[in-house]
Amino acid sequence: MSAVVATAAFLPGAATAAPAAADSASCAPLWDSSTAYKAGGTVSHHGRNWTAKWWTQNENPGATTVWADAGACTGGVSDFVISEAEFDEIFPERDAFYTYQGLIDALHAYPRFANTGTEETRSREAAAFLTHADFESVGLRYVKEINEANYWIKCDYSQPFGCPAGQSAYYGRGPIMFSWNFNYKAAGDALGLDLLNDPWLVERDPSVAWQTALWYWNTQNGPGTMTSHDAMVGGAGFGETIRSLNGSLECNGGNPGSVRARAAKYEHITEVIGVDPGSHLTC
Repeated sequence: MSAVVATAAFLPGAATAAPAAADSASCAPLWDSSTAYKAGGTVSHHGRNWTAKWWTQNENPGATTVWADAGACTGGVSDFVISEAEFDEIFPERDAFYTYQGLIDALHAYPRFANTGTEETRSREAAAFLTHADFESVGLRYVKEINEANYWIKCDYSQPFGCPAGQSAYYGRGPIMFSWNFNYKAAGDALGLDLLNDPWLVERDPSVAWQTALWYWNTQNGPGTMTSHDAMVGGAGFGETIRSLNGSLECNGGNPGSVRARAAKYEHITEVIGVDPGSHLTC
């Protein structure tokens, strides 16, 4: 979410974050797509345990209703479509704040993200998401917006809830430079976090930073016609995710150089993780 994107008043999303377990249990055996599970069978997936409600096979935990979320677990192995080694290769000079584990911990908020459709579709969505994170935070080098002179602009006092943390508190933070008081309010409500009163949580907690980016990705159309998640799982392609972020500021000839640069980065990331980038790369 660039500084330009943040000028649009996005509406709150409808997604609700999964509740966090007070005490994490040990991780069950990793979910396997080829294994048939009976009702009551327990697996781990994306750092959480899941229990089958009825017989199931090849249905991703979190992406279908057959699996009940049993809470966070410890001691398991990540099965996210992008490995930690690939993450390190994609972001070799990132700020230490942006941990791979922080991203994994954030996945519970939107379990259908990079977990819907074929392995190719899931990998493409993860690559597209990380492409925009790379662009907005300059390779994950920045945790917060650089230009402090613009911090005060991101408070929209026309909102009924105002800016209780202060007029200059809602500047860009995290992988997509999440900003504006109305976005902090909407995302906080969706994630079960009081981000309106404590926006600094986004720059203190890596998981929260990633969750705000996932909130936008999975619930907001921005200036586009669909969420970025829907664009990637529905076949509209990477180019449509650019439209959902920046609309005509980049698309429809607005800034073809930036569109080409984003597409090139996306192609690089898909090469790193070994998946074809698909079609419709520009807008």
